[in-house]
Amino acid sequence: MIDIQSIHHIAILTDNYEVSKKFYTEILGFKVIAETYRAERQSYKLDLSVNGKYQIELFSFPEYRPRASFPEAKGLRHLAFAVADVTAAALYLQSKDVDVQEIRVDELTGKRFVFFNDPNGQPLELYEM
Repeated sequence: MIDIQSIHHIAILTDNYEVSKKFYTEILGFKVIAETYRAERQSYKLDLSVNGKYQIELFSFPEYRPRASFPEAKGLRHLAFAVADVTAAALYLQSKDVDVQEIRVDELTGKRFVFFNDPNGQPLELYEM
């Protein structure tokens, strides 16, 4: 067995670096750890901290292709972030012109959750703790 300790990071690709950077830092509130431009790849790499615990790597690539989400594609389905109050979080996102789906209840846990997309169409979820 491999002794996996935790998730180290999540990598997200974008075709509009500035819009995605603003979304993840100014709207979702993630903190910048490091920002690197890699000239040989014509690519930015933005390392983000989620509440000081986890890291998201936001990449821009010139050969970016849209995510096949609808119908759902095989592979990563979505990212989910824990929040204390789903309603308050959804209202905040809506105030920032983020299209948020209707809040639903997980039939297995009784917890509330809501889906929305980042500027690249990456499905994201807020799940009430």
